[in-house]
Amino acid sequence: MTIDQNLTGQLSAAPSIIGNGKGAVPIDACLQRMGSGFMASETQGNSAKVLIVDDEKIILDLTSIILKNRGYTTFTALDASAGIELVRNARPDLVLLDYMMPGIDGLTALKKIRKEFPDTYVIMFTGKGSEEIAVDLMKAGASDYVLKPFNNQDLVERIENVLRIRAMEINNRDLLRKLAALGYLSAGMAHEIRNPLNSISLFVQLLKSGVEDKEKVEYFDKIFKEIDRIDGIMRKLLDASKRQKYELTAVSIDLLLDATLEVFKPQTELHNITVERDYRRIPPPIQADPSEIEQIFTNLFLNAIHEMPDNGKLAVELDHDGHTIAIRVSDSGKGIPRENLSNIFDPFFSTKSSGSGMGLALVRRIVNTYQGKIEVEKSDNTGTTFCVKLPLPSG
Repeated sequence: MTIDQNLTGQLSAAPSIIGNGKGAVPIDACLQRMGSGFMASETQGNSAKVLIVDDEKIILDLTSIILKNRGYTTFTALDASAGIELVRNARPDLVLLDYMMPGIDGLTALKKIRKEFPDTYVIMFTGKGSEEIAVDLMKAGASDYVLKPFNNQDLVERIENVLRIRAMEINNRDLLRKLAALGYLSAGMAHEIRNPLNSISLFVQLLKSGVEDKEKVEYFDKIFKEIDRIDGIMRKLLDASKRQKYELTAVSIDLLLDATLEVFKPQTELHNITVERDYRRIPPPIQADPSEIEQIFTNLFLNAIHEMPDNGKLAVELDHDGHTIAIRVSDSGKGIPRENLSNIFDPFFSTKSSGSGMGLALVRRIVNTYQGKIEVEKSDNTGTTFCVKLPLPSG
C-alpha cells in the first residue's frame, strides 16, 4: 500500500485488526500488515509543525505517519481542550481539526485558535458535506476544509497549499511592518538629508558662477547630477513609505496598459524588444488612482526591459473571471536567482548597480492598497513572469 492510496480503505479494514476486545493488536502491528508503503514515501524536507486533533485514534496515528514521511513535525490530541493546550505550548504552523468532537466542538475550537494564535492556520475535517457548514467554517477562520473520507494525496496537497498561503501572508505582514517603520523614519530622514543637500547645491552654484574653465564646469555639472540622484532616492523613499495624495476615478486597465507601453516604445525599439499583448477578456473599469496603477506597470516594464538588453520579448496578458483581474508581465531575460526571490519586494533590495531597491516595494505597497496581490509566477533561464491580481467590485 502506498502513501497515495485512500485512507478510507485503510480505515475500513481497521476494525478487524484494531479493537478493544479479544484479538485486538497494537496500531504499529496494524501498520506492518498494511505494508511498508508509508515508510517508502520520499521525505519532502518540510520543516512545518502540524497538530492533528481528532477523537478517532486511528485517524490521528495514520495521518501523523503520512505527514511525518513528508518531513513534517507532528503532534496529536484526542480532544479540542488538549489540542488548544498543545497550540499554546508548541505553536504549530497548522492544525488539522475535526469538526465533530465530544466536549469542545471543532467550530468553537477553531474560533479560539484563530483569535488567540493568528499565526496558526487551521484546516477542518468534517464528515458533513453541507454548504452551510463550509461557509460557517470559512467565516470562523478556517483556511480550508476536507471531507471525510479523504484521499491522502489530496490532503497533503491541501496542507502544502495552505502553508504556502500562510508563508506569503506572514511575509506580507512583515513587509507592512517594515514599511510602517519606514514611514516614521522617512520624513525625518528626508528633512535631515534634503536641508544640507540644498545648501550643497546652492554653494556649488555660487562656485560654478565664478569658473570659466570648461573642464571644471563639467565637474560641477557632475556634482549637480549626483545631487539630483540623491534627491530622487529620497523621493522614492517617501513614495514607498506612505501614500501620496490620490484621486479615485474609473480606470480601464487595458487602456492604461496600452498608454504605459506607448511610453516605453522608444526603449523597446532601441533594444529590439518585441511587445506582445494578449488581452483575453477586457475587465470593466475599476475605481482607482490612475497614476498609482500606472506606477505598478511602469516599474514592472522597466525591470523587464532592463533584463533584456537586446532582442527580447515583453509579453502582457490581461484577463478576468468576473471577480478578479489578472495581469501578467513576462520577459525573456535570464530570470531572478532563486536565492533573491524572497527578497525582491523588500525596501532597498536591488541587484542593479544603479538601483535604489524601492521599485518593487512601491509596487507591492500600491497593490496591497487595492486589496490585490502580486507574485512571481515563474522565473528561470527563459525569463520571469509577474502576476498582478486586482479585485473587481462585487455586483
